[in-house]
Amino acid sequence: MTEALSDEALLAELGVDVKVEAPRTYTALEARLIAGFEDIQRFYEEHDRAPKHGEDNDIFERLYAVRLDRLRENAQALQLLTDIDKDGLLAGGDIDRSASADLDDEALLASLGASEAPVDTDITKLRNVSPVAHRRAAEEIAGREVCRDFELFEPIFKVVKGELKTGIRETRTAATQEDFDVGRLFILNGQMAYIAWKGEEKKATGKNLFDARLRVIFDNGTESGLLMRSLQRALNGDERGRSITEPNAGPLFADQKENETGTIYVLRSKSNLPQILPIRDAILKVGVTKNSVKTRIANASKEATYLLGEVEIVDEYTLYNVNRNKLEKMLQHIFQDAQMQVEIPDRFGNLVKPREWFFVTPQAVAKAVELIRSQKIQDFTYNRDTASFEKTGGDN
Repeated sequence: MTEALSDEALLAELGVDVKVEAPRTYTALEARLIAGFEDIQRFYEEHDRAPKHGEDNDIFERLYAVRLDRLRENAQALQLLTDIDKDGLLAGGDIDRSASADLDDEALLASLGASEAPVDTDITKLRNVSPVAHRRAAEEIAGREVCRDFELFEPIFKVVKGELKTGIRETRTAATQEDFDVGRLFILNGQMAYIAWKGEEKKATGKNLFDARLRVIFDNGTESGLLMRSLQRALNGDERGRSITEPNAGPLFADQKENETGTIYVLRSKSNLPQILPIRDAILKVGVTKNSVKTRIANASKEATYLLGEVEIVDEYTLYNVNRNKLEKMLQHIFQDAQMQVEIPDRFGNLVKPREWFFVTPQAVAKAVELIRSQKIQDFTYNRDTASFEKTGGDN
């Protein structure tokens, strides 16, 4: 009986080299060069292109572009990195020597927070960046790290971007001390920034001003422990820096009631259309009108927007000093995930998709009105499955 061969012996019989190579060890510089190149590769995977120079580009992209230029002309780096350069980044592209000639690997690593050594003053030799931009870049990068609980804040950025598109929120250039509070948002160097935490305010040395440590979350998944004054200076130094306003349509139920501007109405359908009958008890129409609600629904049975049927008034909320169009957009955005997606034929046989019908409850609409009135709506999102509002920040 033939003695059974081990796996190694079988491979050896087939001429396969079974020698196990010891893992290679790298010097500290080699390890950092690899890590730095992997940053560039991640940028390439995300943007489908190599990083580029240019004052209009994000500071990280510009630094990656400088680093890539330096790696391309460094024989030691090419020998080290060619085997892992699956995208051919080291082989292509022209080198901008004006941007990279005076930056060594240590300065590049320090400028990106990748070195334990103090930041080398050579970063000031980045010739295609203005002196003001130097300081802003160093200030922004200092302390920037990966946000480990970013999943708690990502929904906030998603909601706010939608509110900016629909006009519920706006941006403005001025940023005062009152703007830098928990929950406020900004646009800095093309990235949205959210203040998630604010420490105790203390008087700034030699000035009649106050400062505080902030936890600032950026929409690219990083965070920084900036001082309030540092963030304000960075915003003021950024030509495109903006403060994002709160989603306020106006003073709902204001004390001064002489200027009535409309009504929020909540309606229940009595339509007998076959597409509507199965869901009729689960949907409500939520809208805003300048006229009385009774006048608005007088011809409901003939209008596709009312599902060609009579409607029942469930709730009404009188508005004072409110921009009706902005408020209506706000309500539609709040309940957008619960919007009814049904096409029906109008009285002329044309297919239409009625708007303002949502899978919501009267209690949910009342809660939305309350949150808008208290200016806390930006902290919540509506969950269709639970028919309730959920806090979007980290304080669930």
